[in-house]
Amino acid sequence: MLKINTNQMAEETWSSPKGNFAGAGKEISEALGRKPLSTDLMERHPFDVEIVRITPGKMGFPYHSHSAQWEFYHVISGRGVVRHKEGSTAIEPGDAFLFKPGEPHQVRNDSNEDLVLYVVADNPIGESTYYPDSRKWAVRSPERRLLRSDPIEYYDGEE
Repeated sequence: MLKINTNQMAEETWSSPKGNFAGAGKEISEALGRKPLSTDLMERHPFDVEIVRITPGKMGFPYHSHSAQWEFYHVISGRGVVRHKEGSTAIEPGDAFLFKPGEPHQVRNDSNEDLVLYVVADNPIGESTYYPDSRKWAVRSPERRLLRSDPIEYYDGEE
């Protein structure tokens, strides 16, 4: 059995060029041996678990939907707002919510304390992501990528 202690894990931080999107995460599944680019399901794991911390006044990521991926969220601490196709919903500790494929979503910390969430995703192979605000697609495939367009930056059209 492989065991880790998430309290001892370092956080990986991120921020967009203009600073609208920022946060930090602990990639629990990767610490337990998950290889994200592998197509071997024994190395890939059937799901990915992360602890995400979104700093006050920031959004963790652009508004997006997944073609095949499910995402489960559980609020550990802090408060925020989830943007979804029906509008926005306030979240607080203990709240749990789920987005199925095709449902756009975004988490924003509108408080003055960190928002901490568990995020569990099933990471299907061949998953793609659509960003409605900027009308762009991210296409991922561990084995090969075929694109017919000029490459753009991740935050292009978001800020």
